[in-house]
Amino acid sequence: MEDLARIDRALDDLLVNLGALVLRLANPEVSRTIEERRALAQSVHQFSVCARRSTDPRLQRITHDLLETLRPRLRVVASR
Repeated sequence: MEDLARIDRALDDLLVNLGALVLRLANPEVSRTIEERRALAQSVHQFSVCARRSTDPRLQRITHDLLETLRPRLRVVASR
């Protein structure tokens, strides 16, 4: 059982590092084109599938942050 816990922690650490990389790609200065945004959306989806069953709070936070990067940014436009 101890070996399984060690493997689980190692996988969580690996996913945290992967999530950090995907977060860097989510920067609007990095992913500018439609194709890049589609690839980002696919990466976020794949990451969230992998992280879904983890109870590691780091992964839950990264998943939340990544999903937020896919939401369209709204601008407030005031007209007179």
